Amino acid sequence: MYQALYRKWRPKTFEDVVGQGHITETLKRQVAEGRLSHAYLFTGTRGTGKTTCAKILAKAVNCEQPENGNPCNRCPSCLGIESGGFLDVLELDAASNNGVEQIRALRDEAVYAPANVKKRVYIVDEVHMLSTSAFNALLKILEEPPEHLMFILATTELHKVPATILSRCQRFSFKRITPEDVQRRLRYVAQQEQIDLTEDGAELLSRLADGALRDGLSLLDQCAASGGTVDARAVLDALGLAGNLQTAQLMRCILNEDAQGALTLLHQLYAGGKDMGAVLSALSTLGRDLLIRKTAPKGGAALLSGGYDSATLEELGTAADASRLIAILTTLQNTSAGLLRSTNLRTDAELCILKLCDQSLSGDWTALVSRVKKLESAVKALQERPIAAAPAAQEKRRSAATPVPASPVDDAPWEDAPPLPTDADDPGASSLTQDYDMPAPAQPAEPAAPRRTVSAVPRDNTPPPPPVRETDECWPALLEQFKARLPMAKRAFLNMAGGVLEGDQLIVQCDNDLVKNTLSKDDVVEVLRQTASEFLGRSIAVRVVTKSASAQRPAAGGGEAAAPRAGSAPAPQPKQQADADPLEHLLNKMQGFDNFKIQ
Repeated sequence: MYQALYRKWRPKTFEDVVGQGHITETLKRQVAEGRLSHAYLFTGTRGTGKTTCAKILAKAVNCEQPENGNPCNRCPSCLGIESGGFLDVLELDAASNNGVEQIRALRDEAVYAPANVKKRVYIVDEVHMLSTSAFNALLKILEEPPEHLMFILATTELHKVPATILSRCQRFSFKRITPEDVQRRLRYVAQQEQIDLTEDGAELLSRLADGALRDGLSLLDQCAASGGTVDARAVLDALGLAGNLQTAQLMRCILNEDAQGALTLLHQLYAGGKDMGAVLSALSTLGRDLLIRKTAPKGGAALLSGGYDSATLEELGTAADASRLIAILTTLQNTSAGLLRSTNLRTDAELCILKLCDQSLSGDWTALVSRVKKLESAVKALQERPIAAAPAAQEKRRSAATPVPASPVDDAPWEDAPPLPTDADDPGASSLTQDYDMPAPAQPAEPAAPRRTVSAVPRDNTPPPPPVRETDECWPALLEQFKARLPMAKRAFLNMAGGVLEGDQLIVQCDNDLVKNTLSKDDVVEVLRQTASEFLGRSIAVRVVTKSASAQRPAAGGGEAAAPRAGSAPAPQPKQQADADPLEHLLNKMQGFDNFKIQ
């Protein structure tokens, strides 16, 4: 007769118990030293070895030839207890024997000495199912038990056991078995049973076991019955988990904000007989796995549900951040809680899917946080784009300022350029065009006519407008970069200053001395220098002055104009800038036209 794998491979000794070394070592030492208690309480989730350890302990305390705290499994006592032929070791199910009459009968029988073994052992499984009267009847014999009596109680719900019972027992808490231990045990059993179990199949089964080795062996038994190789695909087909692929596809549509595809897939699931509550529950399980994998990629592997392979989780995890997943889980949980009172489950499920696809339809704060983070990312990307393009734009303007000899064949660059200003617009325009139209041939026989120069002061004796400087156009962008790197206390002073670039020197013009003293500090100047150098693509020096001081231009020689001494002749006026370099002055005036080009 075929025997289920979890029964056939139930541990016979403490060494065979998987994942509970902290308990088995203590029990072995107590048996070896003879320091046994009259009552034990084993707690933990299903399939972790509570009843198994209770039977091993019952054999160990009655074994005629114990081996280092383990039962020998060869003596008549061990064989009789293993086969269930000895009535002195009795296993009770408190779920079906929870009345006070059964506990009273047990108490009356417990006073008699055992017939075949040294100790009478009562294993009470699911002890939390006993009634209050039954607990009271059990309490009396736990207080004053006979020498030959031992109780081993097991429960999955410790909070339902009265404190009076807990205080009279040695408590051992069984923890969930890790997926690695379950996988290792499944591979060993499959090898002994000649089952072709692959690595990915064992990994999937270990996660589906959810910390219970008994469940893992039962799932392996079910998958092996289909025949052939037991891989991940065979496990999904045998256990009816192929629908998880549709759940993953539905989550993919939600993360991609594809409402049409999500509703179409939901309709297919509904037409196939899938319950809407089960669909939302499966989505919630998948979202939980994605969130755990993203927030705890290493330590959270044991917390995964196990219904999805690593490749699917990796693909879906890259499409959403933690805030988006929290918003999805919150909406799913709220909708699932309201399905119990719903009159139309399909409509509620469709509304939930629409909210998940379009976060603006959800009024939950987590969805709002996710939308704000998305906007922040978009704004940051927009802020970085002009900064990266700024050096190229500056290089383009510098190349446009370099004079290039005009080609006699190609006149196309002048087609889109605006016309030069006429005499009516600019009194000095006629002289500009006449001076630099074409070079005159040399006439050494005649004395050269006095060359006409471009006057730096127009005919109406008004000062010329300041030329358009490179930093005049970039100062707003530079200002934003400065503020991003300066503390809050010093940002406001930048609004009371302007910037002018003269060669490779940035002159920061302040409104008053207070602003100048603040911006002249070493840490501020260093921030301005580094930011301006990165922005303009070359090394820039920074000088902070007040606007009144910057209005006094230095002399052509580079030094400050010295005040005339008393009685001395007035100092000769420096030549006009156009006399020193008229072509540079002409180019500066041409830079006032945005579309002006030189070919």
